[in-house]
Amino acid sequence: MRVLVVEDNAEVARQLKDTLERELFVVDVAGDGEKGWFMGDTESYDAVVLDLGLPKLDGLTVLQRWRQGGNDVPVLILTSRDTWREKVAGLRAGADDYLAKPFELEELLARIEALLRRATGHSSPVLKSGAVELDTSSARVTMNGNPVNLTAQEYRALQYLMQNEGKVVSKAELSEHIYEQVIERDSNVIEVLINHLRNKLRPDLIKTRRGLGYQLVAPEENA
Repeated sequence: MRVLVVEDNAEVARQLKDTLERELFVVDVAGDGEKGWFMGDTESYDAVVLDLGLPKLDGLTVLQRWRQGGNDVPVLILTSRDTWREKVAGLRAGADDYLAKPFELEELLARIEALLRRATGHSSPVLKSGAVELDTSSARVTMNGNPVNLTAQEYRALQYLMQNEGKVVSKAELSEHIYEQVIERDSNVIEVLINHLRNKLRPDLIKTRRGLGYQLVAPEENA
């Protein structure tokens, strides 16, 4: 899953990036409002952590522009201003959640995970597809109750496909959500990654839709 952190305090941004990356998120960082707005407007993210007190363009304006442009990415607002008026302004501007500084990193992580579950229609941190289970809270994958060892990229790919079960996900979309660097369009990196998942889980778990992408199919569709 890919997260954008828009935070002008370099130390706070580093802590957020390190924490999220330890939980296997792909993280991009913007240090001011203009850069953050542009990145959020031109790139695809699963969630955004947005500070309100940003240079060049304040966080509320960034959020309002995204929403006015039809960008409905889940947004968690951060601010050092812990007044009810600021909270109301942020929520009315389109924020999905709100956290005042100082905060515990574990709480922020839990809130982001909750945002992602709501955005993908999953109330539980455990994603299931037949005998395959993925626990987003512990980054643990099992099949028939037995643990499956995955690389960070394999885990991210499986999580994204399970959250979009039944949908066809293009190679470009998948690479955006699992790699920090852009993968060339004609690269076979994604194909190799999908084959590794099939070998470790089930050969028929992920279907290739020629010219379109990949689809994780529901168990009844595999029957």
